[in-house]
Amino acid sequence: MEKTRFRVQFQPDVAGDDDSAVWTERGLETAEFLLSPNPGEELRPLARIASGGELSRILLALKSVATRDDPEVGKTLVFDEVDTGIGGRVAEVVGRKLRAIAERHQVLCVTHLPQIASMADRHLVVRKRVERGRTITDVLPLEGGERVEEVARMLGGETITESARRHAREMVKQGVRT
Repeated sequence: MEKTRFRVQFQPDVAGDDDSAVWTERGLETAEFLLSPNPGEELRPLARIASGGELSRILLALKSVATRDDPEVGKTLVFDEVDTGIGGRVAEVVGRKLRAIAERHQVLCVTHLPQIASMADRHLVVRKRVERGRTITDVLPLEGGERVEEVARMLGGETITESARRHAREMVKQGVRT
């Protein structure tokens, strides 16, 4: 999203004929986020044009800036669909930004991309199974070799090759904080 333009537009909350601002439970103004995701496009209301993935990445950018100097420790930030519609280099950049936020706050991120998962300090896998006609969801922590296997599965699919494992080991090693 390096060419994206973003602006916050404030409109006074008005009442009556004189157009004077009035206090509401939200304050004196209403804020609207405007976005132009591509060069040459005009700024448009974020709520109308952004996909779920774009919304998650914009939230990531805002949280990155908003939490940069935040002394409050103990916040948990949750990201879902931050990987929608991206891959490769962009996924790696998103993973690095998430890792940077995680240096100050707890980050929970649901992802399907190995570039993002390999940057995590801890890796959980979500597995579903059917038992007696009911779907059961398990969330399991992965350690060491299990983590590499999961990143390899994310890279290669159902059949995990030794090449995928080598690549996964390299990704996890690079993602580890130094």
